Amino acid sequence: MTTAATAGAGTRCMLMRGGTSKGAFFLAEDLPRDPAERDDLLLRIMGTPDPHQIDGIGGAQSVTSKVAIVAPAAAEADHDIDYLFLQLGVDDPTVSDRQTCGNLLAGVGQFAVERGLVPAGPQRTSVRIHLVNTGGAAVSTFATPGGRVDYSGTTAVSGVPGSAAPVSLDFAGTEGAVCGSLLPTGRIRDEIGGIPVTCIDNGMPVVVVRATDLGAAGYETAADLAADTALAERVDALRTRAGALMGLGDVTASSVPKTTLVAAPRDGGAICTRTFIPVRVHPSIGVLGGVTAVTALMLDGAVGAELFAAPASGAPVEIEHPSGTLAVDVELGGSAAAPKVGRSAVIRTARKLFDGTVFPR
Repeated sequence: MTTAATAGAGTRCMLMRGGTSKGAFFLAEDLPRDPAERDDLLLRIMGTPDPHQIDGIGGAQSVTSKVAIVAPAAAEADHDIDYLFLQLGVDDPTVSDRQTCGNLLAGVGQFAVERGLVPAGPQRTSVRIHLVNTGGAAVSTFATPGGRVDYSGTTAVSGVPGSAAPVSLDFAGTEGAVCGSLLPTGRIRDEIGGIPVTCIDNGMPVVVVRATDLGAAGYETAADLAADTALAERVDALRTRAGALMGLGDVTASSVPKTTLVAAPRDGGAICTRTFIPVRVHPSIGVLGGVTAVTALMLDGAVGAELFAAPASGAPVEIEHPSGTLAVDVELGGSAAAPKVGRSAVIRTARKLFDGTVFPR
């Protein structure tokens, strides 16, 4: 079938920065219904496969090769909109829906208001969002003075130049969102090839490992880590085996699980991190990846828990990463043997970059 986009008419698109990611936002109705046709169109829009994505709007790295697809919720639903996240490859023509993205989520509510799916409040608007990939839920709250989205503000996010209006993201139902349980192996600590790890899923499957156990310090720059091919091979071997243990099957070509290396904090935070997505180095840390890593470190006996400098009760947890810090809130309940997640929250920013028509190759 030939779509309007393939015929040269282009596709309505909004490019947005959400947190430390950037992606193309679409209404579901503006894309082909058939997933195969949709994915083919999105790959051509992004310019994949090509390490430079020179013939598309992708930014030549995983954090800028992302897509958000938004649709109104069904009339009987207890949320306002559905958000489907797709991670597109850069070098390889892959499209994955095996995870969600908490960074792009920071722009989903505003996009819904801009497209008329949700009415704006006179000062602030809260949008209830169903995370299609994982079945979780989030409430995004942001400024709408005079009934219009205002992206300007003084909130700074590490890894993003300048400042913008704050976006409050409050998560529910993220525990075991991908793997089915918070501790998908049934244990707080596992050993893979002689290396202690904690495999966990609080919205994002993550393998937590001490940086020193992989031969790293944990304080390297992202560029230095990216140049360490031997480390990348160790990370890939570790996450591949962890993926099987976590019930994810063969994750060789998958974007999950992520691997987060932890080290003692050295800049006033609670923990220092370096994250691989899945083998490329993240320039900062993903929102739900950060929430999940902190959740692990709060568990007695978890790998890296002895490095965790817990903040005062009620204070957010500051995660150190290559670009600065990320503050998250995680509330745990249950028991030591059966921990339960109460809530998770984070403050991000977002900004509309362009709104118009994109033309695929």
